[in-house]
Amino acid sequence: MSSDITVTQAAANAQQTQSQRAQLTEDFDDFLSLLTLQLQNQDPLSPMDSTEFTNQLVAFAGVEQQINSNEKLDSLVSFGLANVNTQILSYVGLKANYQSTELYYDGARPVDISYVVDGTAVEADIRIINEDGDVVRIIEGEAGAGRKDFVWDGLKDNGQPADSGTYQVRIDATDQNGKPIDSQILVSGIVRGVESQDGVALLLIGQRAVPVSNVINVSQPEPIDAATETPEEEESA
Repeated sequence: MSSDITVTQAAANAQQTQSQRAQLTEDFDDFLSLLTLQLQNQDPLSPMDSTEFTNQLVAFAGVEQQINSNEKLDSLVSFGLANVNTQILSYVGLKANYQSTELYYDGARPVDISYVVDGTAVEADIRIINEDGDVVRIIEGEAGAGRKDFVWDGLKDNGQPADSGTYQVRIDATDQNGKPIDSQILVSGIVRGVESQDGVALLLIGQRAVPVSNVINVSQPEPIDAATETPEEEESA
C-alpha cells in the first residue's frame, strides 16, 4: 500500500513546477517588453519579420502547456498519497501479524509468534529478550520444516509476569549437522495509530512504527479476558 512516490518527492516536484511557472511568467514578461520595444523602434519602410517572434510565442505556449500538465499530475499525486493515509486508518484497533524480530507486550495480552526456518531444523529454541539484552524466556520450539506457531503468554522463565514493553525474538535453530540456520519471524500486535513518513505508510504498534508492507494479515483482536484464559479455565467455565 505504500506509494512509489514519497511525500518529500511530491512536495519537491510541486515546488519545482511552481518555480517553472514563475520563471515562465518572468521570461514572457521580458519577451513582451522586448517585442514592444522592437515594434516601437522598427523602420516603417522595412518592418520586422514576424516569423521569429511568432515561433517564440509558440514555444512559450508549449512550455505553458507542459507546466499545466505537471500541475495536474502534482495534484493527482497529492490526492493519491492522501488516499493511502485514509485507507490505512482502517487498521487502527486491529490485530496485525507482521514480519519483525521485535514485538510489543502490553502487559496483559499474549503475543502470537510464528517462524519459518530456511530448511529443516533439528532443534529450535525461541528466546524472548528484553530491551536490556537479558533473555527473559527460553521456549523449546518445534523442529522440522514449515511454519511453526506458538503463543508467548507474557511470563518469564521464573513464572513471573514480564513488564510491558518492546522485546526481541530470536530463533536459535540448527540443522542435522549442527549448523545454525536462518529463519523468518512473524509477531502480532494491536495497531494504535498510523502515520506516513516520506510516503511510506506506517502502523504504530506499541513503541514501534511498522511498514504496512511488512503486514501479512489483520484481524479483530480477542478480548483480553478471552486471550488470557487458560485451557483449565475454559474447561471449568
